[in-house]
Amino acid sequence: MRRLLAGPGVTHLPGVYDPLTAALAVRAGFPAVHLSGAAVSALALGLPDLGYVHGTHIADRAATLMPALGGVPVLADADTGYGNPLHAVWTARRYAAAGVAGLHLEDQVSPKRCGHLAGKELLDAGAAAAKVRAVAEAGTGLVLVARTDAFTVTGLDDAIVRCRVYLDAGADAVFVEGVTGADELAAVHAALPGVPLVVNRSEASGSDAFLDDARLAELGVRFVLHPVAPLLAALCAARAAYAAIAADGSADTVGRLPWDAFTGLVDQPAALALDARYSEVPA
Repeated sequence: MRRLLAGPGVTHLPGVYDPLTAALAVRAGFPAVHLSGAAVSALALGLPDLGYVHGTHIADRAATLMPALGGVPVLADADTGYGNPLHAVWTARRYAAAGVAGLHLEDQVSPKRCGHLAGKELLDAGAAAAKVRAVAEAGTGLVLVARTDAFTVTGLDDAIVRCRVYLDAGADAVFVEGVTGADELAAVHAALPGVPLVVNRSEASGSDAFLDDARLAELGVRFVLHPVAPLLAALCAARAAYAAIAADGSADTVGRLPWDAFTGLVDQPAALALDARYSEVPA
Protein backbone atom coordinates (compact mmCIF):
# COMPACT_ATOMS: atom_id res chain seq x y z
CA MET A 1 0.00 0.00 0.00
CA ARG A 2 2.89 2.38 0.69
CA ARG A 3 4.25 1.66 -2.78
CA LEU A 4 0.91 2.57 -4.34
CA LEU A 5 0.64 5.71 -2.24
CA ALA A 6 4.14 6.80 -3.27
CA GLY A 7 3.58 6.08 -6.96
CA PRO A 8 2.89 8.66 -9.68
CA GLY A 9 -0.61 7.53 -10.60
CA VAL A 10 -4.11 7.13 -9.19
CA THR A 11 -5.27 3.88 -7.59
CA HIS A 12 -8.98 3.19 -7.28
CA LEU A 13 -9.97 1.31 -4.13
CA PRO A 14 -13.41 -0.32 -4.45
CA GLY A 15 -15.38 -1.23 -1.38
CA VAL A 16 -15.41 -4.90 -0.38
CA TYR A 17 -17.41 -6.28 2.50
CA ASP A 18 -17.32 -10.08 2.44
CA PRO A 19 -15.09 -12.81 1.00
CA LEU A 20 -17.02 -13.00 -2.27
CA THR A 21 -16.84 -9.29 -3.04
CA ALA A 22 -13.17 -9.44 -2.07
CA ALA A 23 -12.62 -12.31 -4.53
CA LEU A 24 -14.45 -10.40 -7.26
CA ALA A 25 -12.29 -7.32 -6.68
CA VAL A 26 -9.12 -9.40 -6.90
CA ARG A 27 -10.29 -11.02 -10.13
CA ALA A 28 -11.04 -7.58 -11.54
CA GLY A 29 -7.40 -6.70 -10.99
CA PHE A 30 -7.57 -4.09 -8.23
CA PRO A 31 -4.23 -3.65 -6.42
CA ALA A 32 -5.91 -2.42 -3.22
CA VAL A 33 -9.41 -2.30 -1.73
CA HIS A 34 -11.38 -0.36 0.87
CA LEU A 35 -13.52 -1.44 3.84
CA SER A 36 -16.20 1.07 4.78
CA GLY A 37 -17.67 1.57 8.22
CA ALA A 38 -21.01 2.43 6.61
CA ALA A 39 -21.03 -0.89 4.77
CA VAL A 40 -20.17 -2.86 7.91
CA SER A 41 -22.81 -1.02 9.92
CA ALA A 42 -25.45 -1.75 7.28
CA LEU A 43 -24.54 -5.39 6.71
CA ALA A 44 -23.61 -6.48 10.23
CA LEU A 45 -26.24 -4.52 12.13
CA GLY A 46 -28.76 -3.24 9.58
CA LEU A 47 -28.10 0.26 10.89
CA PRO A 48 -26.90 3.58 9.40
CA ASP A 49 -23.42 5.01 9.77
CA LEU A 50 -24.16 6.88 12.99
CA GLY A 51 -21.65 5.44 15.42
CA TYR A 52 -23.18 2.01 15.96
CA VAL A 53 -20.14 0.01 14.86
CA HIS A 54 -16.84 -0.18 16.71
CA GLY A 55 -13.32 -0.99 15.62
CA THR A 56 -13.92 -4.58 16.70
CA HIS A 57 -16.68 -4.91 14.09
CA ILE A 58 -14.43 -3.53 11.34
CA ALA A 59 -11.44 -5.68 12.35
CA ASP A 60 -13.54 -8.84 12.57
CA ARG A 61 -15.01 -8.18 9.14
CA ALA A 62 -11.56 -7.41 7.73
CA ALA A 63 -10.18 -10.69 9.03
CA THR A 64 -12.80 -12.63 7.04
CA LEU A 65 -11.64 -10.94 3.82
CA MET A 66 -7.95 -11.79 4.00
CA PRO A 67 -7.99 -15.33 2.57
CA ALA A 68 -9.99 -14.16 -0.46
CA LEU A 69 -7.74 -11.14 -1.02
CA GLY A 70 -4.56 -13.17 -1.31
CA GLY A 71 -2.32 -10.31 -0.20
CA VAL A 72 -4.17 -7.42 -1.84
CA PRO A 73 -4.01 -4.67 0.81
CA VAL A 74 -7.03 -3.22 2.59
CA LEU A 75 -7.49 0.42 3.62
CA ALA A 76 -10.05 0.35 6.43
CA ASP A 77 -12.27 3.02 7.91
CA ALA A 78 -11.20 3.69 11.51
CA ASP A 79 -13.79 6.39 12.15
CA THR A 80 -12.49 8.66 14.93
CA GLY A 81 -10.37 5.89 16.43
CA TYR A 82 -13.39 5.11 18.61
CA GLY A 83 -12.37 7.31 21.49
CA ASN A 84 -9.23 8.98 22.81
CA PRO A 85 -5.63 8.44 21.61
CA LEU A 86 -5.26 5.26 23.66
CA HIS A 87 -8.44 3.86 22.09
CA ALA A 88 -7.15 4.85 18.65
CA VAL A 89 -3.94 2.88 19.28
CA TRP A 90 -5.95 -0.15 20.39
CA THR A 91 -8.00 0.15 17.19
CA ALA A 92 -4.86 0.35 15.03
CA ARG A 93 -3.38 -2.71 16.72
CA ARG A 94 -6.61 -4.65 16.27
CA TYR A 95 -6.68 -3.71 12.58
CA ALA A 96 -3.05 -4.71 12.09
CA ALA A 97 -3.68 -8.06 13.78
CA ALA A 98 -6.60 -8.62 11.38
CA GLY A 99 -4.30 -8.07 8.39
CA VAL A 100 -5.36 -4.54 7.46
CA ALA A 101 -2.67 -2.55 5.61
CA GLY A 102 -3.87 0.99 6.30
CA LEU A 103 -6.57 3.03 7.98
CA HIS A 104 -8.10 6.47 7.78
CA LEU A 105 -8.70 8.38 11.00
CA GLU A 106 -10.96 11.40 11.12
CA ASP A 107 -11.22 14.53 13.24
CA GLN A 108 -14.89 14.58 14.18
CA VAL A 109 -16.08 14.46 17.76
CA SER A 110 -16.92 10.90 18.90
CA PRO A 111 -19.43 9.49 18.23
CA LYS A 112 -19.26 11.07 14.82
CA ARG A 113 -21.95 11.78 12.25
CA CYS A 114 -21.78 10.32 8.77
CA GLY A 115 -19.42 12.47 6.71
CA HIS A 116 -22.17 13.52 4.33
CA LEU A 117 -24.65 14.72 6.96
CA ALA A 118 -25.09 18.21 8.38
CA GLY A 119 -24.37 18.93 12.03
CA LYS A 120 -20.84 17.56 12.18
CA GLU A 121 -18.67 18.68 15.10
CA LEU A 122 -14.89 18.85 14.85
CA LEU A 123 -12.33 18.05 17.48
CA ASP A 124 -9.78 20.71 18.27
CA ALA A 125 -6.94 20.20 15.77
CA GLY A 126 -4.48 19.50 18.58
CA ALA A 127 -6.69 16.81 20.08
CA ALA A 128 -7.18 15.19 16.69
CA ALA A 129 -3.43 15.36 16.03
CA ALA A 130 -2.79 13.57 19.34
CA LYS A 131 -4.70 10.56 17.98
CA VAL A 132 -2.72 10.68 14.73
CA ARG A 133 0.57 10.86 16.64
CA ALA A 134 -0.42 8.03 18.96
CA VAL A 135 -1.28 5.75 16.02
CA ALA A 136 1.84 6.77 14.08
CA GLU A 137 4.05 5.95 17.06
CA ALA A 138 2.31 2.66 17.89
CA GLY A 139 4.61 0.65 15.64
CA THR A 140 1.88 -1.22 13.75
CA GLY A 141 3.31 -0.46 10.31
CA LEU A 142 -0.11 0.62 9.08
CA VAL A 143 -0.40 3.31 6.43
CA LEU A 144 -2.05 6.22 8.23
CA VAL A 145 -4.40 8.49 6.31
CA ALA A 146 -5.58 11.51 8.30
CA ARG A 147 -9.06 12.60 7.31
CA THR A 148 -10.50 16.01 8.07
CA ASP A 149 -14.16 16.98 7.81
CA ALA A 150 -13.37 20.68 8.19
CA PHE A 151 -14.11 21.64 4.57
CA THR A 152 -17.90 21.67 5.02
CA VAL A 153 -17.76 22.96 8.61
CA THR A 154 -15.06 25.62 8.87
CA GLY A 155 -13.89 25.92 5.27
CA LEU A 156 -10.99 24.92 3.05
CA ASP A 157 -8.36 27.11 4.72
CA ASP A 158 -8.94 25.45 8.08
CA ALA A 159 -8.95 22.03 6.42
CA ILE A 160 -5.50 22.74 4.96
CA VAL A 161 -4.17 23.97 8.31
CA ARG A 162 -5.46 20.80 9.94
CA CYS A 163 -3.82 18.65 7.26
CA ARG A 164 -0.46 20.27 8.02
CA VAL A 165 -0.90 19.58 11.72
CA TYR A 166 -1.81 15.94 11.07
CA LEU A 167 1.13 15.45 8.69
CA ASP A 168 3.45 16.87 11.34
CA ALA A 169 1.96 14.34 13.76
CA GLY A 170 2.93 11.45 11.48
CA ALA A 171 0.19 10.94 8.88
CA ASP A 172 1.30 9.39 5.58
CA ALA A 173 -1.45 11.00 3.50
CA VAL A 174 -4.43 13.31 3.95
CA PHE A 175 -8.08 12.97 3.03
CA VAL A 176 -10.09 16.20 2.89
CA GLU A 177 -13.65 14.91 2.99
CA GLY A 178 -15.93 16.68 0.51
CA VAL A 179 -13.13 18.02 -1.68
CA THR A 180 -13.29 16.52 -5.18
CA GLY A 181 -13.36 19.58 -7.47
CA ALA A 182 -10.36 20.82 -9.43
CA ASP A 183 -10.10 24.24 -7.76
CA GLU A 184 -10.22 22.93 -4.20
CA LEU A 185 -7.89 20.03 -4.93
CA ALA A 186 -5.46 22.41 -6.62
CA ALA A 187 -5.47 24.61 -3.53
CA VAL A 188 -4.76 21.63 -1.26
CA HIS A 189 -2.03 20.35 -3.58
CA ALA A 190 -0.37 23.77 -3.80
CA ALA A 191 -0.42 24.14 -0.01
CA LEU A 192 0.85 20.59 0.57
CA PRO A 193 3.22 19.83 -2.30
CA GLY A 194 4.35 16.24 -2.50
CA VAL A 195 1.74 15.02 -0.02
CA PRO A 196 -0.41 12.09 -1.25
CA LEU A 197 -4.09 13.01 -1.30
CA VAL A 198 -7.07 10.69 -0.90
CA VAL A 199 -10.51 11.52 -2.30
CA ASN A 200 -13.87 9.90 -1.79
CA ARG A 201 -16.16 9.02 -4.69
CA SER A 202 -19.21 8.07 -2.69
CA GLU A 203 -22.80 8.03 -3.93
CA ALA A 204 -23.72 9.76 -0.66
CA SER A 205 -22.21 12.98 -2.01
CA GLY A 206 -24.30 13.03 -5.20
CA SER A 207 -23.49 12.50 -8.85
CA ASP A 208 -21.40 15.54 -9.76
CA ALA A 209 -18.90 15.12 -12.57
CA PHE A 210 -15.59 13.69 -11.36
CA LEU A 211 -12.13 14.52 -12.65
CA ASP A 212 -10.36 11.94 -14.79
CA ASP A 213 -7.37 10.05 -13.44
CA ALA A 214 -4.78 12.07 -15.33
CA ARG A 215 -6.02 15.31 -13.82
CA LEU A 216 -6.37 13.80 -10.35
CA ALA A 217 -2.78 12.57 -10.53
CA GLU A 218 -1.58 16.06 -11.50
CA LEU A 219 -3.34 17.40 -8.41
CA GLY A 220 -1.58 14.96 -6.08
CA VAL A 221 -4.40 12.45 -5.68
CA ARG A 222 -3.14 8.90 -5.21
CA PHE A 223 -6.15 7.02 -3.85
CA VAL A 224 -9.79 7.30 -4.95
CA LEU A 225 -12.20 5.48 -2.64
CA HIS A 226 -15.43 3.87 -3.90
CA PRO A 227 -16.71 2.72 -0.51
CA VAL A 228 -20.26 1.59 -1.27
CA ALA A 229 -20.66 1.35 -5.07
CA PRO A 230 -20.47 -2.48 -5.19
CA LEU A 231 -22.79 -2.77 -2.19
CA LEU A 232 -25.40 -0.52 -3.79
CA ALA A 233 -25.11 -2.43 -7.07
CA ALA A 234 -25.58 -5.75 -5.25
CA LEU A 235 -28.62 -4.46 -3.36
CA CYS A 236 -30.11 -3.14 -6.60
CA ALA A 237 -29.72 -6.57 -8.19
CA ALA A 238 -31.16 -8.33 -5.13
CA ARG A 239 -34.15 -5.98 -5.11
CA ALA A 240 -34.83 -6.79 -8.76
CA ALA A 241 -34.60 -10.53 -8.07
CA TYR A 242 -37.01 -10.33 -5.13
CA ALA A 243 -39.46 -8.26 -7.17
CA ALA A 244 -39.32 -10.74 -10.06
CA ILE A 245 -39.90 -13.73 -7.78
CA ALA A 246 -42.82 -11.95 -6.10
CA ALA A 247 -44.39 -10.96 -9.42
CA ASP A 248 -43.57 -13.94 -11.63
CA GLY A 249 -42.58 -16.79 -9.35
CA SER A 250 -39.11 -16.81 -10.87
CA ALA A 251 -35.97 -14.69 -11.16
CA ASP A 252 -35.38 -15.87 -14.73
CA THR A 253 -35.72 -12.32 -16.10
CA VAL A 254 -33.01 -10.96 -13.81
CA GLY A 255 -29.31 -11.10 -14.60
CA ARG A 256 -27.54 -13.42 -12.17
CA LEU A 257 -24.07 -14.82 -11.65
CA PRO A 258 -23.90 -18.32 -13.18
CA TRP A 259 -23.85 -21.10 -10.60
CA ASP A 260 -20.45 -22.31 -11.77
CA ALA A 261 -19.03 -18.82 -11.25
CA PHE A 262 -20.47 -18.76 -7.73
CA THR A 263 -18.99 -22.14 -6.82
CA GLY A 264 -15.70 -20.97 -8.29
CA LEU A 265 -15.69 -17.92 -6.02
CA VAL A 266 -16.16 -20.08 -2.94
CA ASP A 267 -13.52 -22.50 -4.32
CA GLN A 268 -15.87 -25.47 -4.19
CA PRO A 269 -13.91 -27.62 -6.69
CA ALA A 270 -10.75 -27.38 -4.59
CA ALA A 271 -12.68 -28.13 -1.40
CA LEU A 272 -14.27 -31.20 -2.98
CA ALA A 273 -10.88 -32.39 -4.19
CA LEU A 274 -9.45 -32.07 -0.69
CA ASP A 275 -12.45 -33.82 0.80
CA ALA A 276 -11.98 -36.70 -1.61
CA ARG A 277 -8.26 -36.89 -0.85
CA TYR A 278 -8.72 -37.01 2.91
CA SER A 279 -11.63 -39.42 2.63
CA GLU A 280 -9.54 -42.05 0.87
CA VAL A 281 -9.05 -45.20 2.92
CA PRO A 282 -5.41 -46.33 2.90
CA ALA A 283 -4.91 -49.68 1.16
